[in-house]
Amino acid sequence: MCSKFTILFLIISQFIFSQKGKIINNQSTAFEISDRNDKIEFMVVDTELKDKKPIFLWCQGSLPYPLYVNSKEEGIWMIGGGITNFNITNIVKNYHLVIIAMPETPLIADEKYINESYWYFGNSKNKNEPTIEFQKADYLENYVQRAQKVLKFLKKQDWVDNSKLIVAGHSQGSKVATKIAVANKNVSKLGLFSANPFGRIDQMIRDYRKDAEQKRISWEEADKMIEKEYQTFRDAQNPQKITETPSLLAWKSFSVPLLDDWLNFNKPIYMAYGTHDIASDLNDMVPLFFIRENKNNLTLTRHLNLEHNFFEVENGIVNHEKPHWEKVMNDFVEWTLR
Repeated sequence: MCSKFTILFLIISQFIFSQKGKIINNQSTAFEISDRNDKIEFMVVDTELKDKKPIFLWCQGSLPYPLYVNSKEEGIWMIGGGITNFNITNIVKNYHLVIIAMPETPLIADEKYINESYWYFGNSKNKNEPTIEFQKADYLENYVQRAQKVLKFLKKQDWVDNSKLIVAGHSQGSKVATKIAVANKNVSKLGLFSANPFGRIDQMIRDYRKDAEQKRISWEEADKMIEKEYQTFRDAQNPQKITETPSLLAWKSFSVPLLDDWLNFNKPIYMAYGTHDIASDLNDMVPLFFIRENKNNLTLTRHLNLEHNFFEVENGIVNHEKPHWEKVMNDFVEWTLR
C-alpha cells in the first residue's frame, strides 16, 4: 500500500516530467499530461524550448498512427501525424509545432505492434483492426477535450507566445481543428486541408453514385450500397449498437456537418483541397454560403489534379512520385504570417 509520501512523490515526478519533457530522437520534445481518466502525450518539434514563439497545433487524420515507431533495424523514426510530408524547418522558424498523440495510442510504438499501413494495432487480434480501447476513445468530442488540456498546459509555458494560436488539420483532423477553434477563443487562424463540410458518411454515398454514373458498378448495386450506408448511420445513432460495435462511435461523431461552425468562426479560415478528392469536393459549395452571409474571412485554395493527400492524379491513377504537400503547407504558413 502506497504511503502519502510515495503518492506525493509520484504526483511531483509527473509534474516535473510534464514541465520539462523528454527529448525524442534529437528531433522533438515529448510531454505527458495525466489525470484519472486519461494520459495525453504530445510532442513539440524542438529540442531546446528557449525561443518564445506561438503555437501551431497540427491535428492529424484518422487511424491510430503513433508519432514515432521504434524499429530494431532503423531505430526510432518519425511519422509525426503526417508532418514528415512538410518542410518542417519552414514552420518552426515562426512557430512551436505541436502534435498530440492519438488516444489510446503510444507516442512511440514498437514496430511489432505496427501493421503494414504503419498504424498501431496493439493488442487487437486482427492487425487491420484498431484496439477496442482506441475505438471507444475515437470520437470527436474526445479529441477536442484532449487538445484543450494540451493548449491549457502550453499557454502557461514561458516559451510560448500567446499573442496568436494557429490550429490546422487534415481530413479527420480538419473536423478536430474546427471544433477546437469553436471551443477555444484564443485560436487566431484556422487551417482546413481535405475537409468535408458535411461530415464523413456522405462521401461514401457520393462515391457510390459516381461509380454508378461512370458505369463501374450498376445503379442496382449503388442503390443497395447506399441503403447499407443509411443503415450504418442508423446503427451509429443507437447506443446499444455502439456498445456492441464501438467503431460506430466514430461514424456518429465525425459525420456531423461543419458548415455552421465555419460560418460562425469570425476569424480567418484557410481551406485547401485537391480536385480529385471525393471527400472534399463539396468544398466548391462553401464560398456560396460565405457570400450569402456577407463574410469575407474565407481563403479557398483549390489544387488542380491532386487527391486527398495532395499527390498528382494522372489518367485516374495516383502518382505517389509526385507529392505536393510541402508546397501546400508552405502556402498556408505564408498566409498565417500576413
